[in-house]
Amino acid sequence: MNSKFLRRSSAVAGALAALLALSSCAGADTAAETTHGLETVTPGKITIATGNPAYSPWVENDDPESGEGLEAAVAYAIADELGFAKDEVVWTRTPFDAAIAPGPKDFDFNIQQYSATPERENAVDFSTPYYETGQAVVTTEDSKAASVASIADLKNVKLGVAAASTSIKVVKEVVGVDPQIFNSTEDAVMALQAGTIDALVTDIPTAFYNAYGVLENGKLVGQIESSQAGDKLSVLLAKDSSLTKPVSEAIDTLRENGTLDELAEKWIADNSGAPVLK
Repeated sequence: MNSKFLRRSSAVAGALAALLALSSCAGADTAAETTHGLETVTPGKITIATGNPAYSPWVENDDPESGEGLEAAVAYAIADELGFAKDEVVWTRTPFDAAIAPGPKDFDFNIQQYSATPERENAVDFSTPYYETGQAVVTTEDSKAASVASIADLKNVKLGVAAASTSIKVVKEVVGVDPQIFNSTEDAVMALQAGTIDALVTDIPTAFYNAYGVLENGKLVGQIESSQAGDKLSVLLAKDSSLTKPVSEAIDTLRENGTLDELAEKWIADNSGAPVLK
């Protein structure tokens, strides 16, 4: 056999081997991008974001890895439904407003008391709700707001709310006043303690926590009765995320099998003791 033919055969064989190697690598890369049929930020893991810090009753002791607190527990339940074991969950932290902003995300989903609004849905996706809550008023026993017994009474006190919260709309549209807006609920609590405001408005679970777990002489004045006061809390995802549908389906399953109710009963205070302001 002549040498030219041998050289040509060797070259063809080498090219075929290289092609097979490339095909193999491409297949490996594609497989690495998905786990359980889902594309995630980190192959083989699911990355979940929460606040920095994260507060009770949503996350206990600022430790989401423990799975304690309603949102930490719900997050692990969602991950499990998607096929991820607890050791395949990676936690990260984001500011509340930053996660709502348009653009790529370094998490697969974010859970920190987000409610879907048309404006937010222009920039990000939301799952079906995992918890629904109303709004409540928190004050201290020595504040002028301690004697509030109606929505009309709230017009005569200085109210504070957290920035980017549904509480802002509720106070404006239901109470009919402009509240003082603070960077966070924690800042509003400090303002209440300092006497800068007379009361703060926040979601009911956070209201209970601050009234009886943070403030020494706290008082939960009551719930705000209004069809606009309810917050349907949902998981936030990147716009047009491929995970939006499976995460929503996971939440729907957890709702239907009673898991969400069980977790809410375990981690959220009973609201029956809070009077309704009309």
